[in-house]
Amino acid sequence: MKSLARLICSLATVLIAASASAAVTPEEADHLGKDLTAFGAEKAGNAAGTIPAWEGGDTPLPGWEWGKIRKDYWKFKDEKPLFPIDASNVDKYAANLTDGQITALKTVKGYRMDVYPTHRTCAITPTYAERTKANATEAKIAADGWTLQHARAGGVPFPIPKSGVEVMYNLKMRPAGIGALYQDGTSVISPRPGTNDFTWYQWYLEQYWPSKRSDKPSVESDGGVDFFVYYAYSKPAALAGQGFVGTIGMNKDPEQYYYFPGQRRVRRLPSYTFDTPLIGFENQYLVDEETGIWMTLDRYDWKLVGKKEMYIGANVFAMWDYKADPKVVFEKTYINPAYRRYELHRVWVVDGRLKPGFRHLAPHRTYYIDEDSWNMAEMTDYDKTDKVWKDVAQFPIPAWEVGGLCTGISTHMWDLQAGRYVTDWMSIGGGRDIKWVKEGDPEAKAPWMRPDHYTPETLRALSER
Repeated sequence: MKSLARLICSLATVLIAASASAAVTPEEADHLGKDLTAFGAEKAGNAAGTIPAWEGGDTPLPGWEWGKIRKDYWKFKDEKPLFPIDASNVDKYAANLTDGQITALKTVKGYRMDVYPTHRTCAITPTYAERTKANATEAKIAADGWTLQHARAGGVPFPIPKSGVEVMYNLKMRPAGIGALYQDGTSVISPRPGTNDFTWYQWYLEQYWPSKRSDKPSVESDGGVDFFVYYAYSKPAALAGQGFVGTIGMNKDPEQYYYFPGQRRVRRLPSYTFDTPLIGFENQYLVDEETGIWMTLDRYDWKLVGKKEMYIGANVFAMWDYKADPKVVFEKTYINPAYRRYELHRVWVVDGRLKPGFRHLAPHRTYYIDEDSWNMAEMTDYDKTDKVWKDVAQFPIPAWEVGGLCTGISTHMWDLQAGRYVTDWMSIGGGRDIKWVKEGDPEAKAPWMRPDHYTPETLRALSER
């Protein structure tokens, strides 16, 4: 059925997409590194002075090394909020807020967003700049309108985007190093309304992105793999010992396997995609909400709305404090405002509408993607009646161990209709920081930085040790 739907959509769009290509002219590409940053953001601030000019890469205060609490070494750590946004003034700032944010501010008692001065300190490494410049005139979308036909690995594919699907591929290939290690990753589900019981998770995770390696000639030369992932649960008891391994492709469905310790078996998960509920998360979390875009791009029509100034999570160092007390950070109905930080930034807005012939619990979703880093800052999910359903957000920071590239993989999914939230891909309460890996690091030669590590045989061996 899925193949038939894809075929119908491809035939319907082939005439208008036959010349689909992301390549811009050399004259357009020449703006990169001049009035545009190497990643395609406007270097200049806004006319009002509320968004500054791009400041270049962020560096920590002296004495930081991996393992030390990041927020203690951020140069702006003592800043105070400029103002709060809450139910009393939300209409004043509505033009710079997402539908999800507005719904939360108007319907959740006591919820607020504290707005701080804006800092544009996401770094751009020389290699990423070079390969992004090449991609500007080389990268292409295929004639079907959604497949990534060509892009150099280790660079933003479409720094001067002309379509929504190009922006979405920039999100997929955003710079973040080539791997991430969560030795004690954590997740939390808030209580059901009327109860006090949180659900806490702890797990181990390895993630490897061949699409971000500069020593790969292109994404397609490596089989079109977006990333590889392995994880294993240690908490709660009901999930302890369960494990997962996956190969996530750019243009094809993922190949994924799960280990069930009670059965002592590895099972393939052929339909564990899109709006399938994530195993063990009480139906509160869809597979494609992981990291904001755990999916291929064929199911939606992606309309590029344009660029807007929005209040988004930025430099949210407090949400990366692995020593923070989870019981203080996570309140029953929302995350403690003192641990969230919002700044005014320019974002690309992409509106996704489900194509005919496909199904999804969220037939309409809008993405807000930071121009400086190509991280997803916000996403609003709408239900089948086009009513706001979820506010999805990430908590980005400059990751100093990979040269200050900004990464925002820690993800927050807030079901505003059910009154519950999930926060995932974090370290709070785990006892150890997240480790990002760049090319040349000792970890870059570890077994988990090879494709042959992410197999069902490896999953079984690791799970049964």
